[in-house]
Amino acid sequence: MAFLVLLLLLNFVFNATNAQSTSSIIKPGSSLSPINNSYLLSPSGQFAFGFYRYKNGYSVGIWFENIQQKTIVWTANRDALPFPSNVTLVLTTEGTLIVRPKQGQDVLIADASSDNVSRLATSASMLDSGNFVLLNSSGGIGWEFGSIPCWSMEQLGAAYWATDTFTAGYGVSLNLDGDGHLYLLNDTGFNIKSINTNYVNASGKSVYRATIDTDGIFRLYSHSSNQFDDWYTEWSSSNYRCDPFGLCGENSYCVMMGGEPVCQCPLHFDFINEKRQELGCRKNYSLVACDTRNDQTFDFLEVNDVSWKNDAYLSLSLKTKNSCRDECYRDCSCEAAVFENELCKMMKLPLRFGRRVLSGQVTTFLKIGGELAGVGTRKRKRKLRMDMLIISIAMACLTLGFLAVATIGVRKYRAYVRKYKRDLRLVNNRVAEDVSLKSFSLEELKDATNNFVDVIGKGAYGTVFKGVIFDGERTVAVKRLEKVVAEGERDFLNEMKAIGKTHHKNLVRLLGYCYDGTNRLLVYEYMKNGSLADFLFKSRLKVNWEVRVEIVLSIARGICYLHEECETRIIHCDIKPENILMDDEGYAKIAEFGLAKLLMPNQSRTYTEIRGTRGYVAPEWHRNLPITVKANVYSFGIMLFEIICCRRSMETDVPENEQVLAYWAHDCFKANEVEKLVQNEFVEKSKLEKMVKVGLWCTQDEASSRPSMKRVILMLEGTVNIPDPPPLSSFVSSP
Repeated sequence: MAFLVLLLLLNFVFNATNAQSTSSIIKPGSSLSPINNSYLLSPSGQFAFGFYRYKNGYSVGIWFENIQQKTIVWTANRDALPFPSNVTLVLTTEGTLIVRPKQGQDVLIADASSDNVSRLATSASMLDSGNFVLLNSSGGIGWEFGSIPCWSMEQLGAAYWATDTFTAGYGVSLNLDGDGHLYLLNDTGFNIKSINTNYVNASGKSVYRATIDTDGIFRLYSHSSNQFDDWYTEWSSSNYRCDPFGLCGENSYCVMMGGEPVCQCPLHFDFINEKRQELGCRKNYSLVACDTRNDQTFDFLEVNDVSWKNDAYLSLSLKTKNSCRDECYRDCSCEAAVFENELCKMMKLPLRFGRRVLSGQVTTFLKIGGELAGVGTRKRKRKLRMDMLIISIAMACLTLGFLAVATIGVRKYRAYVRKYKRDLRLVNNRVAEDVSLKSFSLEELKDATNNFVDVIGKGAYGTVFKGVIFDGERTVAVKRLEKVVAEGERDFLNEMKAIGKTHHKNLVRLLGYCYDGTNRLLVYEYMKNGSLADFLFKSRLKVNWEVRVEIVLSIARGICYLHEECETRIIHCDIKPENILMDDEGYAKIAEFGLAKLLMPNQSRTYTEIRGTRGYVAPEWHRNLPITVKANVYSFGIMLFEIICCRRSMETDVPENEQVLAYWAHDCFKANEVEKLVQNEFVEKSKLEKMVKVGLWCTQDEASSRPSMKRVILMLEGTVNIPDPPPLSSFVSSP
């Protein structure tokens, strides 16, 4: 049983008082009008009751009067059309509060009379509690806009956020105290759960309100005594705005773009209405899944990291996603299959409540077929026949021209060899002049590495071998790029230009290169202690706190050098533990510059295709925004949390609230429980909080909010104060 809060109005709580000031009271026969901007103030002037501007007219409601930002607390007849300007709000002698138009029928706002004459309203009052009341002759309240700050809990259908108090029974209420404490009481008045544990009233904050906002997120706000301040979000049910169900219609899913939730269609699906994309998507192909004709063909569209409502008609325990796809292929009723945590859910269209998931590891297979797959099959058959004809003609031409080509080829080959040797000398001279590195021949590096047998590392860009040069006097690491066409050429030149002229104790030093035919090799200083990833995640011994702090500072200084001190500013683009190497003395050095982006002297930003490793990539990469050195700051912040906690930034075998490390660190910081991040280890709390705050600043969603690496170093060294960071926005790991 899941419980949801049903909050459709803004609510707040203060110590309620009886109306005392005449400025807050009106008598029967009195009226308010939107024309002269008249309204009823509470004694303190905090709240006002009357007409306020709404759309092209006016509504009756309550608002905060002494806060510059217009904040409506309650609206009467909220679903009705706005009133024109020529109406009046009247407290009648019959005990009713009505809106009276110049012509037409009165509109009832409140009625205190009921069937009891003694309850006739003798006055109306706006209280300092924010409660508007109609008072009878005995001073009692005949009608009120609810002043009790608690709401009942009801069981609903699809819950995207729940209080997890399903064992508490019925009669549970949600309460908000004057100090901002949001909590649940059972029917005996016992506090069964604090929703926001960090509820101590902050300096100067005196007003609290809780609301379900238009984006579907339940939030608690506070406002200080300064009328020019904005509302501050004390707590929210989720930091991920795609969490609420129903933002996107059938067969569409919600993703975060530019900080806003938007709806997307899977491939081979179109929006039902392009102007109203929230209505959902429909397939643009026909599929008769249970057609038994021999020529019926199917294919699968794979959609990753999107979850849907579980409307499965069959669930199977399977080990691999390919097995799940095969089961859907064999089942003629299956139109889609969702594979997650070794569970295969067979489903029919339409799919509902789709949203991009932060934790990943969810795969959806959409079965496509009919004309779409059939046309593709026929095209492939026609293409195959055409290919056979072309091959036959080509073979005949090849046989006839072989002798002529052979003769010409010998001559061209000799010319090519001469040109190749000349070009190779030019390239080597140009590279050597540009980066001042030693040029090695392929044979020299074969000898140095014993013909490339001692593998010490392997990545996406090549294999690294251990070797010795200078007659065995120096041990080196030789990286051989295995993609030797355009992409490998770019990586090779990038890496040489990026670090060929850099000299910093926290950067791995490049000693030389080999540019020989299709062979591209780079020679580095040897780092015998492996990568930081090995240090943090594979070692049986946990690295102590002081060493981890020094590692963080070493990396920060290396990145700062790339950003501000070297001749050409460099955006590394792939900062992660695997690309940080440890030397003999335990110092961290930044390596792997194959994806680096170099900036011109007068350039501060660049546009480029997405680069880096999922989980460390800054949000601006996914938004097609210009990339600055702040992208490195974001990756550094993610890695800082990993160094602090000695764990990966995303893990699935931990409680759900701890799976995304940056968000868990934020929650622990807000709850004043940062010690949870370093369990089974004693770390001085002030030092730990400082590191966490630096990480939270570095991982801000907006690049402009992140500090420079120079300021990061100052914060880590304690030279400057670190203000409390704002809440983290959406954690984008993949589109």
